[in-house]
Amino acid sequence: MLSEIDKSDPIALHEQVASQIRRAIADGEAGPGERLPLARDLAAVLGVNRNTVLRALHMLRDEGLLEFRRGQGIKVTGTRQKSDLLAQVHELVATARRNGYRKSELIEMIEAVKG
Repeated sequence: MLSEIDKSDPIALHEQVASQIRRAIADGEAGPGERLPLARDLAAVLGVNRNTVLRALHMLRDEGLLEFRRGQGIKVTGTRQKSDLLAQVHELVATARRNGYRKSELIEMIEAVKG
């Protein structure tokens, strides 16, 4: 499901971890209701610190892709479609930042789109 993180990549490590988990959800490797391995196990597989993994997991929880339950671990709650959409949103935000657009400007552009 996951491969080692590229520490020379300019993208933050926790972002890389989150992206790999998003991709696993999008590819159907981790579906709704499935439990993820423990953060320390994920960290060992990815070759990063446990806190880096925890930061990524909290980010994905805030996006609605994961759910934390005491005694039950971390479960996938998001769907493949939501994961795909979130990946596109992250790409859009990164592109906007690279091109000098502020968040408010990006929101205005999205709201102007008729759909």
